[in-house]
Amino acid sequence: MLRTSALTLAILALPASLLAAPEGWAPLLEPEGLAELLARDGSIRVVHVSGDFAAGHIPGAAFAAYPEWRGPSDNPGALRELPHFAELLRDLGITADTPVAVVHGGANPTDMGTAARVFWTLRSLGVEDLALVNGGFAAWQAAGLPVSTAPAQITRSGFEPSWSDEWRIDTAEVAELVQSGDARLIDARPLGFFEGRTWSIARPGTIRGADHLTFEQWFDGNRMVDAASARTIAEQAGQTDAPVTVSFCNTGHWAAINWFALSELAGVPNTRLYAESMAEYTAQGLPLDNEPGRLSVILENSRRWVGGLF
Repeated sequence: MLRTSALTLAILALPASLLAAPEGWAPLLEPEGLAELLARDGSIRVVHVSGDFAAGHIPGAAFAAYPEWRGPSDNPGALRELPHFAELLRDLGITADTPVAVVHGGANPTDMGTAARVFWTLRSLGVEDLALVNGGFAAWQAAGLPVSTAPAQITRSGFEPSWSDEWRIDTAEVAELVQSGDARLIDARPLGFFEGRTWSIARPGTIRGADHLTFEQWFDGNRMVDAASARTIAEQAGQTDAPVTVSFCNTGHWAAINWFALSELAGVPNTRLYAESMAEYTAQGLPLDNEPGRLSVILENSRRWVGGLF
């Protein structure tokens, strides 16, 4: 009679989804690494979310434009309804155990926010094995890897996703944490936004008690740093020991980069994305730090008007 080792029993006890990741899979994949994975594993679904897909894309990839993953124009960070996401994932042929590599256009570090936000959404919908392609499609092309213009042939799935709030925090919860001081709030925006000198969709200023850690800290040029470097950045910024870490920006775009870097690369537990971010927070009239006086706002609005920015 064959003996079953404790290790074998432990492996057999794991959910099938945890055993499904292809060998060499990681949350951040270099283009060459993804190419090697695609060459030996036909189960991987590549999804472009920005860029000119018709002009060229990774062979076999699907396209789901970034606005499909976002809210309305007055609150772009808001979540779509679950039935919308369910249909989107079915059309992409995705199930809970489909390895999915998310690809942005690669125009600049900000563009990584499109892929990071989609990664976070897919994670929250129950897709287990996810990766971002470092540098996006531009890096894929720069590596001399194959490019196609043929439409993908995708078999629609029957996936019935459910939403998990494990990686999300809403406006009411953020307001409570501001009062209690039981979380570390991180503003992912460039410094001018944090200091209240620059603003767009939201009132100027930042959430009370927030720290500043711009999304740009995670990049070397147009590429994200690796997991070890991300951990070092997080430790040096003092962002590894809070009971809850909340990443926010204007509309949950730059904040998604910080969430990905902290949660998926640096391994900071209980990191949450405030998806609606400042657009919703300030619309509810909640108090801010670094909020300029009324005269400063009037002068800035006048300057923008004269400069043709309205």
